[in-house]
Amino acid sequence: MATWLVTGASRGIGLDLVRQVHARADDVIATCRTRTPELDAVGCRVVDGIDVGSDDVGAALLGALGDGQQVDVVVNNAGLARWDTLETIDVDAARQELEVNALGPLRVTLALLPRLGSGGKIALISSKVGSIGDGPSGRNYGYRMSKAALNMLGANLAADLAAREIHVAVLHPGFVRTEMTQGGGNVDPPESAAGLIRQIDALDASRSGRFFHADGSEVAW
Repeated sequence: MATWLVTGASRGIGLDLVRQVHARADDVIATCRTRTPELDAVGCRVVDGIDVGSDDVGAALLGALGDGQQVDVVVNNAGLARWDTLETIDVDAARQELEVNALGPLRVTLALLPRLGSGGKIALISSKVGSIGDGPSGRNYGYRMSKAALNMLGANLAADLAAREIHVAVLHPGFVRTEMTQGGGNVDPPESAAGLIRQIDALDASRSGRFFHADGSEVAW
């Protein structure tokens, strides 16, 4: 039985991740800024007040976990989208996306690294919209830039943590129907979450630092 810590667990993909991992009897620590009745109903441990966009998130996490809590899998799922076009870019909004989507996972990972042992796993929930090789189609500058930075974080972490046998997954969940996508998409959160869990379960040294779709196909950087 493994212990998973999932950020952004109050809704969308994060909520279904914790539901499914908890249902198979793994331990789950679900973190969020604000708890919801849906998250409380899962029955796992909930830690609220966790804002990955804050420089204090590491101290908040460690304070909530206590000294003895080890973690086997860290899923950096919390995210923010402020949709824009070339004509409507708001630099402050883009900066906020970078703080949450790219620097947030870095903050969480740095705080929790001492709690991860050999065989530990770090998953970064990214997006194909951050892939240069996939051929950007314009728009959504702040979000795309933040996910491109997140992809680099994953590749770099994989290189630095290989000697410690801690493996890093960079994952595209699909175009998921959530509040973030305003209900648009072609896959529902339970299906996306199931695919992400399969990829995290399959993560090993040979797959660390690579970019995978929740369906198992490899994504261009």
